[in-house]
Amino acid sequence: MKIYTKTGDAGETGLFGGDRVSKASLRVETYGEVDELNSTVGWARVAVQDPEVDALLNQIQNDLFEAGAELGSTAERKDKSAMPLIAEAQVEALERAIDKYEQGPAPLTSFILPGGSEGASRFHVARCVCRRAERSLVALGAQETLRGELFRYINRLSDLLFVLARAANHRAGVEDIPWKGLEG
Repeated sequence: MKIYTKTGDAGETGLFGGDRVSKASLRVETYGEVDELNSTVGWARVAVQDPEVDALLNQIQNDLFEAGAELGSTAERKDKSAMPLIAEAQVEALERAIDKYEQGPAPLTSFILPGGSEGASRFHVARCVCRRAERSLVALGAQETLRGELFRYINRLSDLLFVLARAANHRAGVEDIPWKGLEG
């Protein structure tokens, strides 16, 4: 199977289900941002030393493929296929992970600046990409009906990535950098 098809040379791409849409469409932008998020999570993974966190991120990457496949499918295809879809159980798994990894670092008393250790910095970048994907998802949801599980999953994932950034700093013995705010 060749990687190139030449069918997208005129600025259109195919969705699962056969429809063709502009590569500039909000749908393509949204699943492209979910794909970028997946790549960024993979980039953060290479800085992880903890096998449990690595396994969690592996599952998240698989979940993001499910989200991307759903976003890249026509409504007809979603109804008729046996494609795996993000489920409430996956949202709940993220919530359990948030609760677990929130336990290590000291409670927040102020906003923090992204950074610290390399691992934390990578998680912060992934969090920002996740928030951008979420904004596109919300915009797409204003144009057509999307399942609530997608919104909840991406929203919880950005929270988890923030918590994992703080946990990475904690494990590395690096303090979070507080925002000085109006103090200057």
